[in-house]
Amino acid sequence: MKKLLAMMLVLTMAVSMAACGGKGDGPTDVPSEALEETPGEEAEAEGETEADAPAADGEYVVGICQLVQHDALDAATQGFMDALKEELGDQVTFDEQNASGDPATCSTIINQFVSNEVDLILANATPALQAATAGTDSIPILGTSVTEYGVALDIDNFDGTVGGNVSGTSDLAPLNEQAAMLKELFPDAKNVGLLYCSAEANSQYQVDTVQAELEKLGYTCKQYPFSDTNDLSAVTTTAADENDVMYVPTDNTAASNAEIINNICEPAKVPVIAGEEGICAGCGVATLSISYYDLGVATGKMAAKILTGESDISTMPIEYAPQFVKKYNKALCDSLEITIPDDYVAIGE
Repeated sequence: MKKLLAMMLVLTMAVSMAACGGKGDGPTDVPSEALEETPGEEAEAEGETEADAPAADGEYVVGICQLVQHDALDAATQGFMDALKEELGDQVTFDEQNASGDPATCSTIINQFVSNEVDLILANATPALQAATAGTDSIPILGTSVTEYGVALDIDNFDGTVGGNVSGTSDLAPLNEQAAMLKELFPDAKNVGLLYCSAEANSQYQVDTVQAELEKLGYTCKQYPFSDTNDLSAVTTTAADENDVMYVPTDNTAASNAEIINNICEPAKVPVIAGEEGICAGCGVATLSISYYDLGVATGKMAAKILTGESDISTMPIEYAPQFVKKYNKALCDSLEITIPDDYVAIGE
């Protein structure tokens, strides 16, 4: 009996040790298909999603970086897309991004375009152009709604062609004619305040140029820079208190906040001459206007030539608006009792 019990004990211990030794010492019985990656896992592991994949053969992907949403820039983007669609049809797709007025976000957007290897970048407004040129020297970049490329890109003795991978269109209206417009409408004014965002290099260029022209015409001028929307109201209030007339250039921050400017200047009975139609519609009495939609169309036609290889971007000069129209804000002019000459066109007509 004792021998039987001893044999049973030895057998039990042997079975127990075999069971313990089996854990983790060899492959478990898992079906081979369970070890295979599911479709898409390999791409996700490498950071590439379906949306990030390059376009199929024969298609072009165009990244659009727009600084901020307002009428002028929106029109330029729409004109660009319409023209490029008309030229290339379904061969082109757009990745349209808006930086909400933040230059740092422009850089983030551009870096994503570069990572996705888009075929061309549209940089709508100066900070978007500056971010694009900093982000890539190989992908073609077209700017639009950029006033002066030499100033924006810090090019000395700019001759009209940027070279490299950059070209585009300019929204610069003749600044001497804008000064002459102020003289035509307000010949008896003495003090002119120039209101602009100091963060926008092309705004500084415009007010410097217009100030020089206005001083030739006998006006006393003072610049009123604001850093962002936080001090816009205070700076505008000071400018309205100290001047007979105000001038606001093609400034994106001002364009996005024209209502704030108008809520200060209209009650103070201080008229504003604006650098472009969108600002004029919001707070100005008159402007020398271009069509931003047409500017975008011209940029889109340039893009089609670049994508199809018809033109080399490095040799393409900057293009300018073909015509300018004197326009006025009828409601605001009526409110301020300003008489407008017959050769001006009411905005919206």
